[in-house]
Amino acid sequence: MNHEDVTKIIEKYRSTRGGLISILEEVQAKYGYLPQKALVTISEEMGLSMVDVYGVATFYRAFRLKPRGKHLVSVCLGTACHVRGGQTITEQFENELKIKSRGDTTADREFTLETVRCLGACAIAPVVVVDGHYFPQVNTGRVKDIVDRTRTGLDRVEIGKDERVFPLEVKCPKCNHTLMDRERLIDGHPSVRLTISYGEEHGWMRLSSLYGSYAVESGNEIPPETLVNFFCPHCNAELIGAWNCGDCSAPMIPMIVQGGGIVQICSRRGCKSHMLDLSTTAVE
Repeated sequence: MNHEDVTKIIEKYRSTRGGLISILEEVQAKYGYLPQKALVTISEEMGLSMVDVYGVATFYRAFRLKPRGKHLVSVCLGTACHVRGGQTITEQFENELKIKSRGDTTADREFTLETVRCLGACAIAPVVVVDGHYFPQVNTGRVKDIVDRTRTGLDRVEIGKDERVFPLEVKCPKCNHTLMDRERLIDGHPSVRLTISYGEEHGWMRLSSLYGSYAVESGNEIPPETLVNFFCPHCNAELIGAWNCGDCSAPMIPMIVQGGGIVQICSRRGCKSHMLDLSTTAVE
């Protein structure tokens, strides 16, 4: 952790209403989690008790106090999944990944294993979610295959044939307005409309609303590797979350899923990293 970088972030939001959350978000975006030394610095510089800072950092599920791996494995332990072997599946992942307990990250920072209370998919229990990809009716014999497929790449999908490709309806995390454009279809479904900027260029972009599809339309040809800033076309707020991309370290762009959850996409043109979390809507 660089002390000077953290103090610059603090100064940026010191006089802002709700500044503590913004500070924590930006520190986490920079380091991928909230280092303890950073929390101490924030406490001292903001004149807040460590209890207050730690309380906010642990209240919102979006914040992490430990480094997170490139791939996030979530094993459901809701009632339906638990009675069908969820705990045994968790233990098998621990053995396969050679980590001691849930919440830990592998030594090579490739995988983080966590358990969740319920993913709302009880009909296909037990359920495992890896980087937003749902695996239904998992048993211990499938654990190694899931890990191997994750290492190879889970984004190799075929629209119309792969069960992991499905439509989402999303809205702005700031103003709660829908981002769906029902007059402009992509992949046969309403597109997601956003405004964008990069360098001195401004324009628009429409994304496929099919999770797992990478179809995009834009007003300008955006060069590969370009970092793009995304904005809500209704309230004009910039959409930027607390995470950086596990593949290229660019900021992830959050959008609220209708009915609950968050979908995040990488802001770097050409990067296909994305994540779906249906267990939370915290994007404060």
